[in-house]
Amino acid sequence: MKNVSKYLVAGACVVSLAFSAGAFVKANAAEAPAAAVPGQPVDLTYAAEKALPAVVHIKYVQNSKTKTVEVQDNPFGDFFDPFGFFGNPNQGNGGKQKRQVQTPKKEATGSGVIISSDGYIVTNNHVVEGADELTVTLNDNREFSARIVGLDKSTDLALIKIDGKNLPSLPIGNSDDLKVGEWVIAVGNPYNLSSTVTAGIVSAKSRGIGANGVESFIQTDAAINPGNSGGALVNTRGELVGINAMLYSQTGSYSGYGFAIPTTIMNKVVEDIKKYGSVQRAWLGIQGGDVLNYINSQKDSGKDVDLGTNEGVYVGKVEEGGAGDAAGLKEGDVITAVDGKKVSKMSELQELLSSKRPGDKASITYMRNKKKITKTVTLKNSQGTTSVIKAADLDVLGGNFREITDKQKQELNIKSGIEVTKVNSGALKEAGIGRGFIIQKINDEPVNTLDELQKLVKSASTSKDPVLYIQGIWPTGKKAYFAVPLSD
Repeated sequence: MKNVSKYLVAGACVVSLAFSAGAFVKANAAEAPAAAVPGQPVDLTYAAEKALPAVVHIKYVQNSKTKTVEVQDNPFGDFFDPFGFFGNPNQGNGGKQKRQVQTPKKEATGSGVIISSDGYIVTNNHVVEGADELTVTLNDNREFSARIVGLDKSTDLALIKIDGKNLPSLPIGNSDDLKVGEWVIAVGNPYNLSSTVTAGIVSAKSRGIGANGVESFIQTDAAINPGNSGGALVNTRGELVGINAMLYSQTGSYSGYGFAIPTTIMNKVVEDIKKYGSVQRAWLGIQGGDVLNYINSQKDSGKDVDLGTNEGVYVGKVEEGGAGDAAGLKEGDVITAVDGKKVSKMSELQELLSSKRPGDKASITYMRNKKKITKTVTLKNSQGTTSVIKAADLDVLGGNFREITDKQKQELNIKSGIEVTKVNSGALKEAGIGRGFIIQKINDEPVNTLDELQKLVKSASTSKDPVLYIQGIWPTGKKAYFAVPLSD
C-alpha cells in the first residue's frame, strides 16, 4: 500500500491526459437492497457477501538476481596498490568501477478484484510490477498462478489473469454516481489478514494528491492499511466503484483517509490493455494546475489576480501542435468545461476526458479576459498523431539475440550485454547495426538479459519519443552509438 504524507496532499498534476470508459456488467437491481432511508442505519451485509468471494489475496515474489552496479572507488586504492599490480580500478570511469551484486529475494502481498468469471483480475501496478511469480488465493482458499496481462504506471493499475472458469466476480458500478457521504466498504487483505471488510463513507471525489501521473481519487474514511492495495471499494448495492490504492498517513498505517481509483478510469485501462496491449491516452497538450492554487501563489508574491473565476484549470503552457494549441488555448486561459461538463480542478479535467482516445473530438470551453470561448478539437496521442500506439515486440528490430558468454566478457573487458546474432529487415539494419554487435545500454539503461531488452523496446515504443538510443561494442573492441527509430 502506498503512503501519502500530508505534504503531498496539496500537490497538483500538470499534464492533462485522457481515458475512455468501457462497458461492464452491472449488478441486478432486483437483487440489490433498497435505497437507504435518510436517518436510518445502513445494512452493509449484502455488499460484503457480494464482494468477499471476488476479492483475492496476491503474493508477489521477485527472485534473487545478479545485478551490475557502479560504485565509488576506495580513495586509498592507490596507496595499497601503488604499483598497479591489480590493475587500474578506475577503468576509465572517472573514479567509479562496476561490480556485480546479488539482490535479495523479495516477497510482498496485496489484493486484487476478479472482474470476470474467466479470471481477469484488477489490482495496483505497484502490487505486481517486477514480479517473477504471482500467486493468487481466492476467498475459498483455492490457489492459482497468475500472469501479468498489462501494467499502467500512470494510473497505478494492472490487469492480471488466472486460468479458471465460473469464478466469482464483482459487478462493476459507475463511480460517477457516487455521492459524498455515501456509505462504502473496503475489502482486501491488510497485514496479510485475508478477507477483511471495513466500512466508511465517501469523504471526497476527484481528489488529486500528486501521487500518480493520472488521478482523480475517491477519498474514503473506510480503514485502508498496507495489504489493502488493489482491493475493492464497494457501494451498498454490492458494485465495485473503485480500486483501493493508497492511504494518507505519517506513520505507514491508517490514520483517517484512504484513496481509491474510480471505475471510470479503471474501465478504460482494462479495455485498452485487452484490446491494444497498452493504454491509449489522448493528450490535450497543456501544462497547468488548479486555478485556486495559481491565484494563491500569486497572492503570496504580492500580486492581485482576477481571472473571472476561482474554479477551473489554469493553463501555464501550451504545447505547440497539440490539441490545446489547435483549440486556440494560450498561457493564462482557464479551462472551465469539457463537452459541456464543468471542470473545477485538474483531477476533474483528467476524469472528464476519460471517454476519449486519440482521434476522438472534444469540446473545450475556456475563459480569456473573463470571456468564454468554446472550440471543438481532435485529441492526439503523446507522439502527436491520432494513431493507436501498440507496444512493439522484439520483432520490430529485425534481429536475433543472445546473452554474451563469459569468454566474450573477458575478451572485451565488459560485464554484460546482448549480442546481435542475426540481422534481417527491420530497425537494426536501417540504423546500421550488424551481426556481432553487442548492445550494452538502451536509453541509458543497462541491458543484461533478453527480458530487459524486451521491456526497454516496449517502453520506448509507447513513449513520446519512440527511439532506442543504443550504446554498445563491436567484436573488435570499438565502441559505437546508434539512434534506432521505432516508428515510421
